[in-house]
Amino acid sequence: MADIPVDAPQHCPGTTSDQAGKTSACQGCPNQNICSSGAAKAPDPAIDEIKVKLATVKHKILVLSGKGGVGKSTFSAHLAHALARDETKEVALLDVDICGPSIPKIMGLEGEQVHQSGSGWSPVYVEDNLAVMSIGFLLSSPDDAVIWRGPKKNGMIKQFLRDVDWSELDFLIVDTPPGTSDEHLSIVQYLGGAGIDGAVIITTPQEVSLQDVRKEIGFCQKVKLPIIGVVENMSGFVCPRCKNTSQIFPPTTGGAERMCEELNLPLLGKVPLDPRIGRSCDEGKSFLSEVPDSSAAVAYGSIVQKIKDYCTSHTTSGEKSE
Repeated sequence: MADIPVDAPQHCPGTTSDQAGKTSACQGCPNQNICSSGAAKAPDPAIDEIKVKLATVKHKILVLSGKGGVGKSTFSAHLAHALARDETKEVALLDVDICGPSIPKIMGLEGEQVHQSGSGWSPVYVEDNLAVMSIGFLLSSPDDAVIWRGPKKNGMIKQFLRDVDWSELDFLIVDTPPGTSDEHLSIVQYLGGAGIDGAVIITTPQEVSLQDVRKEIGFCQKVKLPIIGVVENMSGFVCPRCKNTSQIFPPTTGGAERMCEELNLPLLGKVPLDPRIGRSCDEGKSFLSEVPDSSAAVAYGSIVQKIKDYCTSHTTSGEKSE
């Protein structure tokens, strides 16, 4: 896909297109001469800048789902909380859902502001070893709508990766929006040089969710993004009192388990529905700390351990080049 500058006109063909600087949409654009000369086809220098900036980040994990409403941000937040329980590890959570940033609410950080330091933007800390960055910290109100075209969203993601003072990290978790569009292409492009361990794919059991998740898996394969595994969220409801399980979202086509068998992907685990997860997110608390003995917390623990084992056994391209 052609790169499109932040200040590009609406129908910009992209800097890498053969029509760059030559179409009617290019007339009057401040980048027209550069594009028509071919100079703009050079690789984005930000890729190398981000590689240098994130050289001290050991593991980078993307959390993806083609479907909205499957609990992706909830999983991202609890993955970060779980990893940060080891006080010897430094963990950061980056929210690149530009139009729907929910991480500040889930992490109990609404109203917090980002501060500028000599080394860049300072992330907001939940714990001494758990940092968070989101566009939600840059809005005057949680109700403010972010009405941006793709290029401006891409520019913000670039800033998050290049201009935030991440310092030394053991894990950087990136929570993405639903779909396979601008934000996903940008994060893969900009992190490509720094090395990505892989993606965790989130789904729910019903076929309407699995259809979109298969598209996300196809996206990962096309951009050569390793898949750590699949998590089936909302996988049955376990009554907190009687412990009986009910299928709220029936897996009519076999759920994530059947899909993983067909596509030869690891199923990391199934997290049951628990209303206390939603309550914890609304209150900005960690469900894993609030209800550590619940079936969902136990499932999270198993899934997180598999992700940690994967990261331990895999070397990213960024680490290979060092």
